[in-house]
Amino acid sequence: MKVILANPRGFCAGVDRAVKIVELAIEVYGTPVYVRREIVHNSHVVEDLRSRGAVFVEELDEVPEGGLAILSAHGVAPIVFDQAKARSLRLLDATCPLVTKVHLEVHRFVRQGYHIILVGHKGHDEVIGTLGESPENVVLVENVEQARTVDIPQGRRLMVLTQTTLSMDDTNDVLEALRERFPNLEFPPTDDICYATQNRQDAVKEMVARGIDVLLVVGSHNSSNAARLVEVAESRGRRGYLIDGPDDVREAWLQDAQTVGVTAGASTPEAVVQAVLDRLKESGAESVEFCTTAEEDTVFQLPVLLKQAVAERGISAGPAFETAHS
Repeated sequence: MKVILANPRGFCAGVDRAVKIVELAIEVYGTPVYVRREIVHNSHVVEDLRSRGAVFVEELDEVPEGGLAILSAHGVAPIVFDQAKARSLRLLDATCPLVTKVHLEVHRFVRQGYHIILVGHKGHDEVIGTLGESPENVVLVENVEQARTVDIPQGRRLMVLTQTTLSMDDTNDVLEALRERFPNLEFPPTDDICYATQNRQDAVKEMVARGIDVLLVVGSHNSSNAARLVEVAESRGRRGYLIDGPDDVREAWLQDAQTVGVTAGASTPEAVVQAVLDRLKESGAESVEFCTTAEEDTVFQLPVLLKQAVAERGISAGPAFETAHS
């Protein structure tokens, strides 16, 4: 059995930044540091940060007045900032800048008179935050059926925005249905699906082209972008499985497989990927080849207040974050 390992895979710039914010906050301010919801959708990341002193809460009313709270990478609605202010919380916003871009687009296009169709998954933290920016001017569409039937105000200019972690293939089907129904539908100047999501999907497509029999996607089950990677493989006739770690691998999946593809969602630590590779070697994998489809060097800056606090205490944020300009 041969393994083809996707590159790029795992942590994207937004996840890397969010995790670093929690780590540095613990080092700078001490514990406890409160985090609203999972900082990223990965069980290993959450458990590691919890072991260091991060306290994960569902809502900010669980944070003591005046405490330090961190917002997750998925973004929040404006009401959450109001809640933080009402409780005099010190706030660090770990929202991925690419999600922030979508939030800003909501405000810009609403000011220009558009009604917005948001393509995404109901209940996902990112979608909840985006809808909350202007609930009366944004309608959610999850699939082709909804695209054909959703109630849209008459006489309004229409703009489509998307959840950043969707599959391009799924999005295209929904957008095609929307275009058929609304020929004057408009789109923002740049795509909302993030570069890392697209790169990881492209790597899966290339692995399928190279003949993998089965794809293992390392990521937690609440990770939208990891789930999309499985769908990309399955839509191309390959078996795909989402696994949280090496213990989830089943021998039955590998019995008839000569070539196994391995990739990881954008919030999966590399150490977990390596543990999965070790598990595959135990099952007879004799070689690991790389499938490189892109090189990623994007780094997002840390929040200004945290960056200043780190510098004042002489703490190293790491070379990438100390020189980040993107």
